[in-house]
Amino acid sequence: MTPAVQRIALPTGVELDVAIAGAPDRPPVILLHGFPESHRTWRGILPDLARDHYVIAPDQRGFARSSKPEGVEAYAADRILADLIALADHLNIDQFTLVGHDWGGAIAWMAALARPDRVARLVIVNAPHPYLFQRALFDEPEQRKASQYITRFRDTTIDRGLTGAGLEKFLGSTFAHHVTHAIAGADKAAYLDEWSQPGAMTAMLNWYRASTVIVPAMDEAPPRPAFLDRPFPPVTQDTLVIWGMRDSALLPVLVDDLGPYVPKLTVEKIDAGHFVPWEKPEAVVAAMRRWNI
Repeated sequence: MTPAVQRIALPTGVELDVAIAGAPDRPPVILLHGFPESHRTWRGILPDLARDHYVIAPDQRGFARSSKPEGVEAYAADRILADLIALADHLNIDQFTLVGHDWGGAIAWMAALARPDRVARLVIVNAPHPYLFQRALFDEPEQRKASQYITRFRDTTIDRGLTGAGLEKFLGSTFAHHVTHAIAGADKAAYLDEWSQPGAMTAMLNWYRASTVIVPAMDEAPPRPAFLDRPFPPVTQDTLVIWGMRDSALLPVLVDDLGPYVPKLTVEKIDAGHFVPWEKPEAVVAAMRRWNI
């Protein structure tokens, strides 16, 4: 099943391409992709969910052919969260199950904490809890090392080389330790087309640049963020965390201490890398169904 893709203009000032499948009278599920992807992230998952849900999968701002506003500040998390709520409003959806992978998962964590009136249930796929991620970047040397690529992505001088062969080389080298055989052939061509859209690479990388996450250099000892030494509010929703245990960018340590911050937690560990929805969609669907999505 190929979902219908609609162009939706939002009051937040962007237009998003949105894949929609399933009957509108069924329970709504919104799927948020991460970097460097699009709604295609969910191609192995969306058809199954659409059998008994109303499924919405946007290309988020900056990605594929959705709007790419200029300026780093346009990619701050609160702007992206506003897109999510505006999209739900546009589709007359009140409460919904929210599923997020990678950067989409970061927005999903934030949405669950900030808008519990809208996010009824939460599914996270290889995306770290905001408190535990920042803490790990200070206290876990291996996670700090694994996250040094973020500093490279924040360097705006790399943008001008990200066209044509330079784009393919950048993505090939940067993601060589992440990307599996799951992206090849027609899929690779489709992604290269999305990444080659005017301004796309800068817009996608601006998600990293707008983030307030502090990534210390390996030999650096910067001041510790004050919020790490204060109580952090719990996620109140029923939450399913699906984790590819061979993720070399987001290490399994990020799952170990979730309990105090997510009281209604279920964890499903999968033998896969970071891009679990590409690599093991059947396992992701099975985990969701066991959780009664």
